[in-house]
Amino acid sequence: MVDQSQLRQWGCKVIDIEKSALDNLYQYVDSVEFAQACELILNCSGKVIVMGMGKSGHIGNKISATLASTGTPAFFVHPGEASHGDLGVLSDNDIILAISNSGESSEILALMPVIQRKAIPVIAMTGKPESTMARLAKIHLCIEVPEEACPLGLAPTSSTTATLVMGDAMAIALLQAKGFTRDDFAMSHPGGALGRKLLLKVSNVMHCGDDLPLVKHDICITDALYEISKKGLGMTAVIDEQNKLVGIFTDGDLRRVIDAQVNLRTTPIADVMTRNCVTITENVLAAQALQVMDSRNINGLIVIDKENHPVGALNMLDMVKAGVI
Repeated sequence: MVDQSQLRQWGCKVIDIEKSALDNLYQYVDSVEFAQACELILNCSGKVIVMGMGKSGHIGNKISATLASTGTPAFFVHPGEASHGDLGVLSDNDIILAISNSGESSEILALMPVIQRKAIPVIAMTGKPESTMARLAKIHLCIEVPEEACPLGLAPTSSTTATLVMGDAMAIALLQAKGFTRDDFAMSHPGGALGRKLLLKVSNVMHCGDDLPLVKHDICITDALYEISKKGLGMTAVIDEQNKLVGIFTDGDLRRVIDAQVNLRTTPIADVMTRNCVTITENVLAAQALQVMDSRNINGLIVIDKENHPVGALNMLDMVKAGVI
């Protein structure tokens, strides 16, 4: 039976070999061909069609997804399916990114006559600069590795890692060249936690209108507590005669008032409220509001307009319900 130390040793050796492969890849990214490939894609008015068989296909799927999510229209087409009708997705303005470590993928090579007839430029990503695919391509990106991490030299390991990193290098270089922003990124990631953090604004989360806890500065604490209980946010905004925010009263303030044995029925809320409270505007991202609450160690915020009128309120529970946390 193999002991644990041997298993750890084998695993670490894989990492060492693949690190060496990435060090070797640096020269191919820092090359004229890499810059030319990026420029070709930048000037493309169509799509980047990514192709690859087997493990190269799995990596190609990820590369196409990364390109698409970072501002470069792209999708993966299986070479086998392409020869049975899926090649019809190609338009004259497209580019093909063909991936094959050997550069001799028969499924991709079988498509080359049609691709050449359509005059569609091909960027080949292979580990063999002298391969057929490399020679037929407009631009060749080398992903050659010194050795696979597989001790048999058979399972794609270092080569697929190098391919993946080459794809990431292209996608991020293109992202920066296009001036792709966080807002752009959000538009292609509307679902899930990432989308919520990038798209949800305070206005989408806050309580407003009749749900906004709001009291005048001259009412007594007891009446303010009724408003807090009714609206269920654990706080209330306090306003003056011009309906402008002058403070906030929270559950925490209530505990301090009780400890001080203040008369709840006769004391005006203005005497015990928190003045100069932390506020936020409704056009700010909900994720930023969460950061404000975390940094100030508070559980809620009053949302104000340009004239300092309260227009909404939100708390940590709202963030949880909206999926921002």
